[in-house]
Amino acid sequence: MKKKRTFCHYCGGAICREWEEDVQRDFCAKCRTFFYENPLPVVSVILLSANRDILLVKRGRRPYRGRWCLPTGFVESGESIETAALRELEEEAGVQGRIIGLVDVDSGTNSFYGDLIFLCFEAELAGGRLQPGGDTVAAKYFPIGKIPSLAFSANNRAVETFIRNKSDYWAIVDSFSLTAGAGEEGTAGGRKQNLLSDRLVQVIEANAEMISRLWIEDVSSNRSTPGYHNFDRQRLFGRVHTILSQFGKWLGGGYDDRDIQDYYTDMGRERRREGFKLGEILSALSLIKKHLWEFALSRGMWQKTIDIYMALELDRRIVIFFDKASFYTARGYELPETGPLGKRVLP
Repeated sequence: MKKKRTFCHYCGGAICREWEEDVQRDFCAKCRTFFYENPLPVVSVILLSANRDILLVKRGRRPYRGRWCLPTGFVESGESIETAALRELEEEAGVQGRIIGLVDVDSGTNSFYGDLIFLCFEAELAGGRLQPGGDTVAAKYFPIGKIPSLAFSANNRAVETFIRNKSDYWAIVDSFSLTAGAGEEGTAGGRKQNLLSDRLVQVIEANAEMISRLWIEDVSSNRSTPGYHNFDRQRLFGRVHTILSQFGKWLGGGYDDRDIQDYYTDMGRERRREGFKLGEILSALSLIKKHLWEFALSRGMWQKTIDIYMALELDRRIVIFFDKASFYTARGYELPETGPLGKRVLP
């Protein structure tokens, strides 16, 4: 329990309570001095490991002895809040850091210290060796999904705020790492990877019929595809719907590069037999790509950074896929007749 002021630290006179405007404060009648109770500033630090684990320390003293918390302590006179935060980090966990930014500000009342104001910073590791300090008995990294209930409510709030604010950024980084390291189809070692844009791919598959019909209206009247104007629309629908209803498989994880090669090589040969010109076949493929992108734009995906990233990631995957499809279609179209069509990849 925080002790009450009894005597004036200027003259030693007895403290009473007097009103100053609308606030009742401690008052020394001898000094004619009011004493003001201001919140004590407390700093804490969130430090992440390379695996996104959060550093916690176990308190060795009251209050909350034996409880986990962020490296936390009071700001001392003569130091900045950033300096105080890094000092507490080193004193309680043995490591040095660099401040990245402010995470959260909170206020509260503690029975031991009274009113407090908490300022939590994010920091990056700069050196030192992880070990408990004079006020702590343990220092350990915890996965973000296994953070225990922390000693201070402001710490709990700061960690929740930090994870919430970072979640979109981490999702983008993870998805970018998958696309950068897994190859053009978003697969690694033959395993399907979960990309952010997979959500949009699923929406495309769910709306495959609508997109297919929009494409048919376009290809049946577009000046670049005259051979399609009088072609049987039901057959056109079946062909484009085959692609769009399984679009995720075509982009990676279901069909591999050899499947795409075989299917579109055979398609090029078949379209030539049907009398289409190569230019209008490639234009028809390009129109599919156009309607996919227009559909993605119509979903209103420009509200958040993560939405923009998903759209751009999807666009990159679409471009890569249709570049391959166009190449193999053209190659199949130009191949000499050698017999029946090869084995196609069909649902």
